[in-house]
Amino acid sequence: MPDTSDRILGEPNLGSMFANIFSFLSRPLSRDIDAADVVIMGVPYDLATSGRSGARLGPNGIRQASINLSWEEKRWPWRFDVFDRLKVIDYGDVCFDTGDSEGMIASLQSHAEPVIDAGKTLISLGGDHFIALPLLRSHEKKYGKLSLIHFDAHTDTEASDVKYNHGSMFYHAVKEGIVDPTTSIQIGIRTEYEQASHPFEVLDARFVSEASTNEIVQAIKNRLNGGPAYISFDIDCLDPAYAPGTGTPVAGGMTTVQILNILRGLVGVNIVGMDLVEVAPAYDHADITSLAAATIVLEVLHVLAATTDD
Repeated sequence: MPDTSDRILGEPNLGSMFANIFSFLSRPLSRDIDAADVVIMGVPYDLATSGRSGARLGPNGIRQASINLSWEEKRWPWRFDVFDRLKVIDYGDVCFDTGDSEGMIASLQSHAEPVIDAGKTLISLGGDHFIALPLLRSHEKKYGKLSLIHFDAHTDTEASDVKYNHGSMFYHAVKEGIVDPTTSIQIGIRTEYEQASHPFEVLDARFVSEASTNEIVQAIKNRLNGGPAYISFDIDCLDPAYAPGTGTPVAGGMTTVQILNILRGLVGVNIVGMDLVEVAPAYDHADITSLAAATIVLEVLHVLAATTDD
């Protein structure tokens, strides 16, 4: 057997997959953003939840589960090694004092903005969905008004003035002029919202359960305007059968294979950032939610790589 004892922590180590699992897909654990194309950042925050807490443990759960994906150099159905095309680092987690939501926002933006300003693609692991709002603010400073591609069971557009609420971020994002609702779309919605005043196009659970992958992908692309697009992925978009480890599960959702096929269809879209949120490992079974989350992020990395190659 090869001697793997001198491997550097955070570097890929296929000789001993389950040793030193500190980073997403065993990517280098580093804050040297100059050496990266894509930066993975954890945000262990869940003080804005309305359902079950526990998403603060999501970043670590996703990293731990990602090791199950690290052995495959060329991931099916892609025909290339994504890390031959993209340099990916794991930045670690944003730190803030426990219970300090304002401190979290300030810390997150202070870490996110240099990454974004440097032209790197930031993928943030939550944490509850509230973190999308400060992340969108930071991306808008660099790219201007954004198109939102939002996968969720909920629209998160509650007209609420509650300052920290994981159900109202996109109401505020539109109100603040960060997101253009006329070029944004929500996929997988299966909870109540006011259609008459709702500014986003919605592909609800009935539509996505009956439509083909090509129809869904085309609807997303038709909504976008070619400008900068941000993906916000709440893991509860998946049916609880595929993602039980989340704070606000809603039956009747999408399957993992549906999501992966849709994401593969987004090659060519100008994706400038992403968050994946609401993984709560305490409610998970056999790590299937964390594994689904890690797989979705890896799929988006392939989409970014294929888009760059085009």
